[in-house]
Amino acid sequence: MAALRRKFGEDYQVVNTNRATTFSAPVKKKRQRFVDKNGRCNVQHGNLGGETSRYLSDLFTTLVDLKWRWNMLIFILTYTIAWLVMASMWWIIAYIRGDLNHGHDASYTPCVANVYNFPSAFLFFIETEATIGYGYRYITEKCPEGIILFLFQSLMGSIVDAFLIGCMFIKMSQPKKRAETLMFSQDAVISQRDGKLCLMFRVGNLRNSHMVSAQIRCKLIKSRQTPEGEFLPLDQCELDVGFGTGADQLFLVSPLTICHEINPKSPFFDLSQRSLMNEQFEIVVILEGIVETTGMTCQARTSYTEDEVLWGHRFLPVMSLEEGFFRVDYSQFHSTFEVPTPPYSVKEYEEKNALPSPPYTPTPALTESHGARRGRVFSVDCINISEDRRRGTGGRLPSKLQRMSSSGKEDLQRKVLLLSSQHSEKACSTGDLPLKLQRLSAAQGPEAESRLHLNSLKVGFEPMTQSTGDLYQHSLVPTPTLSPAPVPMHSPLPSARGRPEDNLPAKLRRMNADR
Repeated sequence: MAALRRKFGEDYQVVNTNRATTFSAPVKKKRQRFVDKNGRCNVQHGNLGGETSRYLSDLFTTLVDLKWRWNMLIFILTYTIAWLVMASMWWIIAYIRGDLNHGHDASYTPCVANVYNFPSAFLFFIETEATIGYGYRYITEKCPEGIILFLFQSLMGSIVDAFLIGCMFIKMSQPKKRAETLMFSQDAVISQRDGKLCLMFRVGNLRNSHMVSAQIRCKLIKSRQTPEGEFLPLDQCELDVGFGTGADQLFLVSPLTICHEINPKSPFFDLSQRSLMNEQFEIVVILEGIVETTGMTCQARTSYTEDEVLWGHRFLPVMSLEEGFFRVDYSQFHSTFEVPTPPYSVKEYEEKNALPSPPYTPTPALTESHGARRGRVFSVDCINISEDRRRGTGGRLPSKLQRMSSSGKEDLQRKVLLLSSQHSEKACSTGDLPLKLQRLSAAQGPEAESRLHLNSLKVGFEPMTQSTGDLYQHSLVPTPTLSPAPVPMHSPLPSARGRPEDNLPAKLRRMNADR
């Protein structure tokens, strides 16, 4: 016990689950069980009517199923009546022939020698039936009816012996008493095993002889009502104890703990510690196997009601290693101890884990980086400011150069629009342009082209990197401080066709060369 507490901690204590002691669970009124703890089924058949004749059609099985007291009574009465009837037949033959009046006449030859009355006829039948053969009473050759009766007696005696003795032998060899040495724990427990909530109980074999091909099954007996309103009393539901994995096939040489995993397919999927106190069910356990010594099939049964299922308990170990063998301590076979177990059901646990995670909120660092990225992008105001600065410094240029630069404004607008529409060279799409510009770009003809020329400078480089919503939000905030250095309007944008000077008129290129 000290070793167990060192292993599991001082908070755990062994709980004696005998019914004589009190337990913290609420006391319930004892209700009728479907199957007793000893395996007897509490079912009686009544109002059979004319169906009772079916029992007589299978008389041998009916006699085997009877209790021992009724079997013994039938056995004694059958032999007694048969002996009296056969003895009476021998006495009747002697009476008809007149052998009773010449019993001591030595010159008279009777049917059966030395039969004078009914007791002597009864003794002759017993000696013949039991093949005792004292030699004092015997059949003579002067009695053909006695020979026929003797043959009939031999046949009927063999049939009666075979029927009654065979019935007694089958009843004595029934392996029902073998089930007395198969033990089940008094209570079932619910606790976690391998991270899963499981219903467990213990089974053991007291004999050294094995149970060949031992198999265990579990049935849940619970009344329920269907969605159509039909009430099903004592409805039976199968509990999986390892049918798919082969865990239901037992090698029962030492006590084993049978485990039923509570999963979405289990009828205990929504069972919690609180709901267990209000449930009404019964778990029937059936252990089947072949008796090694007799080769006959044996079945042991027991049941657990809802008040015999302990939540948060585990069975105490009973195996210990001795010198050269393993020892089983059956004094701790029914003992359990408490372990930490979640009080909620598996369904509640899965629903709790299935809840969605809280929405993602961006961090300030990401917001700042996004604002910095937007600050580096040319805005619509940037081009306007650069245009104003160009006008402020335009007086420094020759008047002819100013006129030529103003005439090249439309060329610049057309080039900006061409750059914004090349999807293979720019990482943008038509959806990134403003809504008004998208409708204009979808139109065809020279009118749509001229309208696009008028709006190209207002868009600038923003459609190539931002969406429509970002443009609208960015246009609301003045960004004169974020704009780059002023770009003269007469300076052409770089293109893939050649140098920027190639896009200027010939006269302007000559003037630049002179300066």
